Amino acid sequence: MLYLTGTPIGNPDDISLRAVEILRNADYIACEDTRVTGILLKRIGITGKKLISYHEHNKASKGQEIAGLLRKGFDVAQVSDAGMPGISDPGADLAALCIQEELDFTVIPGPTAAMTALVMSGFPAGHFYYEGFLPSSGSERKNRISLLRNISETIILYEAPHRLSRLLEELSKAGFGRSRIALCRELTKKYEEVLRFTVDEAVLYYEINEPRGEFVVCLEPLPGPEVSLSDDDIKAMTRELRDDGLSVKEIAGILSDKPGKSKKIMYDKVLNLLKSNE
Repeated sequence: MLYLTGTPIGNPDDISLRAVEILRNADYIACEDTRVTGILLKRIGITGKKLISYHEHNKASKGQEIAGLLRKGFDVAQVSDAGMPGISDPGADLAALCIQEELDFTVIPGPTAAMTALVMSGFPAGHFYYEGFLPSSGSERKNRISLLRNISETIILYEAPHRLSRLLEELSKAGFGRSRIALCRELTKKYEEVLRFTVDEAVLYYEINEPRGEFVVCLEPLPGPEVSLSDDDIKAMTRELRDDGLSVKEIAGILSDKPGKSKKIMYDKVLNLLKSNE
């Protein structure tokens, strides 16, 4: 049986009791980096395990090796360096191979950076769009960012610190300058931090502050166009709202919620309109 096993994204104490049991009993453990997994295993008191290097660059050959072990009846646990296998990780290819070869596998749930950041962002989470890592450069990256303009839910991206400023500038140029953004770094670790800006504010912030740590970026969808009220609109809405029994203050409060409208200025305008109609 193959066990796609979630591991901590930062704090090692987040590993589940079930994951510890699976790792302890597995015949082999397939992992992105044997050194990283070795540190985790030592932390939870597991020694003497046979580790198989399995990552993006050797997944074709090592996938077949793991499939061969499964056919022989061995139990294999597959882990990423952090988080859930299969999310921005070649564990997805291993699951697909098992389906193709009719080999049994299951998932041992664990922490995920995307879901942790989504909740930490405070943005709407009923629907969301997971983009993960963008292509590092070229037209493919540009095209993916352009496609984000069509998304109407909270967007989740992963980004390395040395590319973060560039990402923010690209998002601003794509029209996201006024969108709110939550920049989540070092999640579950000692120096966990969430910075909340608009995209344009974040661009300015990182012009003088060096990005550090791996980032999960939660981004509001592209804002709709600002709609300004004409004087005729204000007159018509004022009459309608007054007929509904609203006070001058209530009417001004509703109209000043429109882009570019000051509550004080709108109060005076509504008051003058009503006086002129008396």
